[in-house]
Amino acid sequence: MSNRGFLIYAEGEEYVKQAYLAAMSVCASHNAYPVSIVTSDTVPEEYEWIFDKIIKTPWYEQTESRFKTEHRWKLYHATPYEQTIVLDSDTLVLDDLATFWEFLDNYDVYFPARVFTYRNELIDEEANPYRVAFRENELPNFYNVVHYFRKSELAKEFYSWVELITQNWELFYGSFCKEHFPKEPSMDITTAIAARIMDVDDNISNQGYSAPHITHMKPAIQGWQASPFSWQNRVGVYVNESLDLKIGNHLQNGIFHYTENDFVKKDILRKYEQCLKK
Repeated sequence: MSNRGFLIYAEGEEYVKQAYLAAMSVCASHNAYPVSIVTSDTVPEEYEWIFDKIIKTPWYEQTESRFKTEHRWKLYHATPYEQTIVLDSDTLVLDDLATFWEFLDNYDVYFPARVFTYRNELIDEEANPYRVAFRENELPNFYNVVHYFRKSELAKEFYSWVELITQNWELFYGSFCKEHFPKEPSMDITTAIAARIMDVDDNISNQGYSAPHITHMKPAIQGWQASPFSWQNRVGVYVNESLDLKIGNHLQNGIFHYTENDFVKKDILRKYEQCLKK
């Protein structure tokens, strides 16, 4: 088993394409560690070059759920690395994360708790419309868009709870998420419940420190007076040949969570491929 690496879970052609772009962004940002994908789909041959390993989703059963949350606990078992940073497929890594890896030496499991707008403004979590369930049920405010675990007893126990909650989500949500009970399971809520059961909130997150820097592009948290259906309808996207990303006039850094599937266009894929294959 390798020491460190990135892992992306993707189910469906669209999400495999996102994972391909995410993996290229990791490499283009001069990150020192490899990227693997976990999927039950066939990865197109033209994507294979970027991945360290292509791993079949373990114990896979076809389901109709939108976000395939019932499989995400399996990443702990699927990873080929001792230390793993998990990325959502709809992310771009825009910086070398070497200092983040150093920060993670203090953790067995880590979830960020703070995110930013594209203008680099810290989101007010007390007013975040997507986080009402966390506030009203007093759950830790975890973001799964990027998170970390190392192979350890604490992590093993944590993901055992995540598995149990995932498989019985209505029962656990009925006890821990009574207010604003969701229509379907959320990994953010599931991991928050696992932390609450184990009483490890403060051991696996840091509410006062923003690591890594995450730009979260959900429209209703961008500070606009009226929230559009799509943020791309409100502000321009610009990627140059050096892969600098600007949203409007704002240069992006850290981890960019674009959230909208149609962000992945042929032009941005071509620019990443050309840059990496020089």
